Parts: sequence; C-alpha cells; structure tokens
Amino acid sequence: MGAQWKQKWRELAADQKGKIVGKLVREIQVACKLGGVVPEYNARLAAAIAVAKKQSVTKDTIDRAIAKGAGTGADAVQFHTLVYEGFAPHRVPVIVECLTDNNNRTASDIKQLFKTGHMGTPGSVGWMFEHVGLIEATHPDTSLDIEIAALEAEADNVEPMELDEEDGGHHLGARFFCQIPHLDTVTKALKAAGWHVTTSEMHYHPKDYPELTEEQHEEVASFLRDLDGNADVHRVYAALK
Repeated sequence: MGAQWKQKWRELAADQKGKIVGKLVREIQVACKLGGVVPEYNARLAAAIAVAKKQSVTKDTIDRAIAKGAGTGADAVQFHTLVYEGFAPHRVPVIVECLTDNNNRTASDIKQLFKTGHMGTPGSVGWMFEHVGLIEATHPDTSLDIEIAALEAEADNVEPMELDEEDGGHHLGARFFCQIPHLDTVTKALKAAGWHVTTSEMHYHPKDYPELTEEQHEEVASFLRDLDGNADVHRVYAALK
C-alpha cells in the first residue's frame, strides 16, 4: 500500500503555530477523556504527549490539557466529534474529522471550504475507507522484518514508513494496522518489542488511490491544506499518495 496523505505538524508555516498547539492540546484532551490520564495505560495519550513535547508545547500547557480532558480542571473539555465526507479536486475521496464546541460554526465552515475549495464537493465516501487502528513506530534495528513484527504484535497489516533525519533517518519505520478494539493491545506489544511509538489512533485508511498527474496532485494537496488549516479540523484523511 502507498503511504497515505497525512498532516505533518512541522510542515505548516510558522504563523500556524497557534493552530498546531491548539490541535495538539485537543488531541491530549480527547485522549484523556477516552482512555484516562495515565500514559502508561493510554497509548493514544502517550503518543499525543510525545508529539506535543516534540513541538515544544510547554509542560504547563500539557498538564492543563490533561486536567481539562479528565474533567478535573476549572473548564472541563466539552468537545464533540463531527465527521464530514466529500471529494477533493479530481474526485479524490476525503474524510474530515473535527473536534468542536460549536457544531453550527464548524458545519458552516466545512461546507464553505468544500463549496469554494478548488472544485471540492460533498458526498458519501466512507465506503472507500477502512476504519482501523493505526500505529506508527520506529525501531533502531533496521534489519528487522516488519511483517514478522506485525505478526508478533497481532497487527492485521503493516507497511514501511519513510523517515527523514528529524524522525530518525537511520531507524526502521513502519505503519501497523489493526482492528480498533485491539489498538491499545497492539501498541503495547510493539513497545514491549522495542518499537518507539509516535502515533496510536483511530484512522480512516483508503482502499484505493486515484491516479493523478503532478499538477493534479498539487491541486488536491492545496485543498487538503485549506481544510487542515481550519481550527476545528482535527484530522484529514484522503486517498492521496
């Protein structure tokens, strides 16, 4: 399977720093609300904290996010999850996952982005994706067989993941896929086997990828960046290699 399009926090422009921190904070809050406040027992929270620290989010900010997510802060988190489906330019299917405290505002914003976004259109595309658990991880031993690693961790599927120097260019990278109820179990098994987990989350994985020219690819990527730039958008999944 080809590598899916995914948001890369570090690739966003410097003036997007506030939005980056906001998205990371909400991920921590939601992870706490769903799985508890102890990272050792909540793989999604552990991965979210690791990404936040990598992006220089302060300890105080992380602690406040955990308190809000746990419902112990002065203003406990009250986010709702909204999912929108549609097509990017050139009929590339897209699923947009939002976390919001104002459903009407978010719905209006996303509809407007699809309406004005370079030929983007709403539509039912959920059947074009598999809703799975995703674990992205690296290992210092580049000689490992990722297929065997997936089998031992009881993951359903695996694909190689290219790494740059910042991610650990001399390490082995892989994306592991599993059924959503097994996400925490597979994550812990990989950690026990020496893998460094950077992502552990529910994921919409494309079943197929449309063939695009370089120009078409950039048009789709531009539309996806516009979606991802909205403050309420938490994840954007698209069938784009």
